Amino acid sequence: MAENNTQSGNDGPVVAETDYELGQDNVQPMGLELHNPVFFITSVGITIFVLLAIIFPDVLASTLGSTRTWLESTFDWVFMGAANIFVIVCLVMMLSPLGRIRLGGPDAAPEFGYLGWFGMLFAAGMGIGLMFFGVLEPVFHFQNPPLGVDASDTEAARAMGVAATIFHWGLHPWAIYGVVAVSLAFFSYNFGLPLTIRSAFFPIFGDRVWGWFGHVIDTLAVFATMFGLATSLGFGAQQAAGGLEYLYGIEATNTLLVVLILAITGLALVSVMLGIHGGVKRLSALNMILFAALGVFVLIAGATVDILVSTVTTTGGYLANLVPLSNWVGREDLDYMHGWTTFYWAWWISWSPFVGMFIARVSYGRTVREFIFCVLIIPTIAGILWMNIMGGYAIDQFLNDGYEGVVQLVTDYQPELTIYAMLEALPFAAITSAVAIFLVVVFFVTSSDSGSLVIDTISAGGLTDAPVVQRAFWVLFEGLVAIVLLVGGGLAALQAAAIGLGFPFSFVLLGMAGCTLYAMTKELPNHPRA
Repeated sequence: MAENNTQSGNDGPVVAETDYELGQDNVQPMGLELHNPVFFITSVGITIFVLLAIIFPDVLASTLGSTRTWLESTFDWVFMGAANIFVIVCLVMMLSPLGRIRLGGPDAAPEFGYLGWFGMLFAAGMGIGLMFFGVLEPVFHFQNPPLGVDASDTEAARAMGVAATIFHWGLHPWAIYGVVAVSLAFFSYNFGLPLTIRSAFFPIFGDRVWGWFGHVIDTLAVFATMFGLATSLGFGAQQAAGGLEYLYGIEATNTLLVVLILAITGLALVSVMLGIHGGVKRLSALNMILFAALGVFVLIAGATVDILVSTVTTTGGYLANLVPLSNWVGREDLDYMHGWTTFYWAWWISWSPFVGMFIARVSYGRTVREFIFCVLIIPTIAGILWMNIMGGYAIDQFLNDGYEGVVQLVTDYQPELTIYAMLEALPFAAITSAVAIFLVVVFFVTSSDSGSLVIDTISAGGLTDAPVVQRAFWVLFEGLVAIVLLVGGGLAALQAAAIGLGFPFSFVLLGMAGCTLYAMTKELPNHPRA
């Protein structure tokens, strides 16, 4: 029987005993560990999807596009409401006595130091996205501010442009990740349940989660992770290709995109072979150093005082408009809410099994309060700084310096080039732009590596030490899906796929949040005050 550290609170057992054995539903062809039926359903299903996309690319793009429009306009309240609930749940966990629960038990010690831990969760969480949208989005919202702000009022539009961007990269996305991560870590480390999404439902459904109910949940998690990750890889590939064309004149054709994805997939395979400590941890540390160095350079070389002042102003604007931006009733700025917010929340939700499980894997020994603070608050602060430094300065270039390079690219909808245009107006542009391309590539590699680790864990029934060849299989599969969707339908198809999978999975996450709160209240007596 699998190890089950079931403990008893004042009201009885937190998690009832189970006869489930880790890997009991697995089959072992050629020494592999394949969960039956999750692995076979997901691998066959994704293969069929890829083949259909190759054979009928126009039908795929059209179908996904219409599906996205329908979901955004019909079920915006689901995405908006769910994301709001996740923020509240995380704050309750952090600020209430539940925060003193330690993941792994009262005597558990963390496996990683703070810097290494934070570097991994941040790189996996949204590294590629910050590089792609850090300049683009603030400038776009400056030109088209939400909540009825007058675009001709440049100061108000500037403040709202950055604040509206922070909203998409602040508390809400990290709360989505946090709910999944703390739930998985709690049930796995404290009760010895498999590190899979289904384990979160054990307190309510008992042994039924090891049957078809659980198979459906984990299968949906693999599909959501695969297409959410493919969306991020698509953004990364386009930005890297755009940078090569912008800087070195290498035409950003579909062939270049395919070559880039194949090359980066190859690097991810190497990282997989090295494992978490040798691969992801080292790459994440390198990412954080370069990421911080690039931000500090722009802060110093750019309008330092204006950037620092705007950081305070836009942070206040973000907090002041948090409720209006979170509300979906009576909104008139539907282009912003549907075209940006709904897409983001669906994207984060579809990506949450990947990011959440990866964070859970590296967070043993942390208290819930420490965990939520570092997963929710610190990344939000980092996002505020990055958006003000990169996007805020790009707006400052236009307003104070008369530089129209970034604004023109946003108007012409060439989003992948905006960061390079912003850097072009600063000293050492060739060097900093090359660093930006390198950052995108390394974020790409860490996402692919850690994503394959997560999908492999789910498809191996919760085993965290399955054969490396299985993770290699998923790395290759991720690259293939990204190539097919990007070439067959472009970024629009990738975004639509993420929204399509994010919708049903939002209900899974709501269930996880409820089950976790219920189990934590019963576990709390076992964790005395420090």
